[in-house]
Amino acid sequence: MTRIALFQSNTGIDPEANARSLVLAIEQAVAGGAEMLFTPEMSGLLDRDAQRAAKVLWPQDEDRVLAAVREAAAQHRIWLHVGSLAVLAGDGKVANRGFVIDREGEVRATYDKIHLFDVDLPTGESWRESNVYSAGGGVVLVNGTPIGKLGLTICYDRRFPGLYARLAESYADVIAVPAAFTVPTGKAHWHVLLRARAIEAGLFVVAAAQVGHHEDGRNTFGHSLVADPWGDILLDMGEESGVGFADIDLKRIVEVRSRIPALNHRRPIPDAVSL
Repeated sequence: MTRIALFQSNTGIDPEANARSLVLAIEQAVAGGAEMLFTPEMSGLLDRDAQRAAKVLWPQDEDRVLAAVREAAAQHRIWLHVGSLAVLAGDGKVANRGFVIDREGEVRATYDKIHLFDVDLPTGESWRESNVYSAGGGVVLVNGTPIGKLGLTICYDRRFPGLYARLAESYADVIAVPAAFTVPTGKAHWHVLLRARAIEAGLFVVAAAQVGHHEDGRNTFGHSLVADPWGDILLDMGEESGVGFADIDLKRIVEVRSRIPALNHRRPIPDAVSL
């Protein structure tokens, strides 16, 4: 049994303030006995004003939030999954990049969000992630974490089950799904999609999320959660910011997959025939 912590944050437009919140969350996770802490998408900066945000964006090697959490991880001897940070990419755009950091403070893996969210919502909100962000192109599985093999995804990725199938077929034990989910879609789809991904893949899903009304004017859904391979919810943090805890027992994966061995029954799907 391994204890993990999730940080449900209300990230703002000041990276230094956000870094302080992340370091405090690390301290709280350690005090609660966690071996690994998971944080949401855009943990270092959440700002839809692209011109304002551009003034506080840096390349990965110069990112001040990343430096702060790496130092805290080493000081407190805890693993981190920083759900994502906005870092300058080489193509002139920004990468929505997740980080796995070990207890020595070393970056063990990174993952750039593959699927970008471009949509006009009935509420009048309009999102064009592709205007700012460059899409990632690689599937990432991290070995040797306190909770086994960890697959990395970010937010909108959850709507593409093929990615989760690929991670499951690569023997992931846990898939992280950090998010900054809107309230209307959160109410409709957050729980059902995360439970479905856990059930389909037969593994644990850990989803740390943003919550509440943010400085840039957006509202996020919260409800950071952990779902087990059967789809049972082990943790739901509701609509308050803070640190929550869950205990992960990897033997549960074997138990569930022995009852429903769907992964063993996968067959190549032929092309559809139009009649």
